[in-house]
Order: sequence, then structure tokens, then C-alpha cells
Amino acid sequence: MMLRTLLLLLSTGLAGLPALAAAEEEAPWGRAEAEAIDYSGQKVVFDVAVDSVERMDNVLSRASFLSQVNGADPFDNAITLVLHGDEIPFFAVENFEEHEELVRRAQDLTLNGVIEFRMCREAAGFHDYEPNDIHGFVTLVPMAEAEIIRLQNKGHAYLQYR
Repeated sequence: MMLRTLLLLLSTGLAGLPALAAAEEEAPWGRAEAEAIDYSGQKVVFDVAVDSVERMDNVLSRASFLSQVNGADPFDNAITLVLHGDEIPFFAVENFEEHEELVRRAQDLTLNGVIEFRMCREAAGFHDYEPNDIHGFVTLVPMAEAEIIRLQNKGHAYLQYR
């Protein structure tokens, strides 16, 4: 910041002082710069327990964007969404007509092999669902917390969505 100020004063002389003062008042710490970063090679587990279609749609958007930023390479990246909250009924076969858009979007995200869905069988049971009541692109696991820990032990970073 100091160097920019000095360069501006040297190039404009005293005539640059009003512009400099206005620029510092508008952005006293200067302007942000974007950094290019390679995010390939990431493994992530999303701990998901949301209570609305809108929030679940946001989780899908974040997972999709992370997959794209990582290069969507199934040999280099893995994103696992572990479902164990009030979003479970969205993935029930009996609710397909009501939540078709969300469920089709979720299933589409699994096609490149980077994103997968796991659901807590215990939590599904609290919602009165058995494995055969849930769409086939979702894998039921005995316990969400144990699955999250298992994936973290295999090198997956943890992200929580509530």
C-alpha cells in the first residue's frame, strides 16, 4: 500500500493528492487480488443434516462446485455426502414426485464417480424408511457418525452442513 501511494504521488505530483485521498477513503486497505490455486487431490466428507429442500439444494451446489474446482477426476478426488437429518425423506422413493427435481440433480452428480451419497440407516429408520424405500444411488450405512469417522481416517476432510 505504501509503495502504491508513493508511486501515485511521484507520477501525479500534488495534483494526485485528492485522488489518492478518495481512493484511500473508499478502499483504505487497497483492493483484493484473486489467487489461482490447484485444488486437485482432495477427499471430502460432507456431514449433512438439513431441514429444507432449499438447504439441501445448497449442499448439492457446494458439492458440485467443489467437484468442478477439483477437476472432477474420480481417480484424484472423492466427495461423500453422509445424510442423517430431515433431508432423508427427500430421497425416499415414495416422495419422488414431490422432490423429483432435487433427487434427479443429486443422482446426476453421482455420474462422474466423484460424488457419492451415503445415508445413516438408523436415521432413516427414525423416519420409518428401510433401505428398499430409498433411491438406489444412495448407499445406506449403519451409522452416520461412524461412517464420517471412517472416511476421516481414510484422509477425507470434514465439512458440516446444518
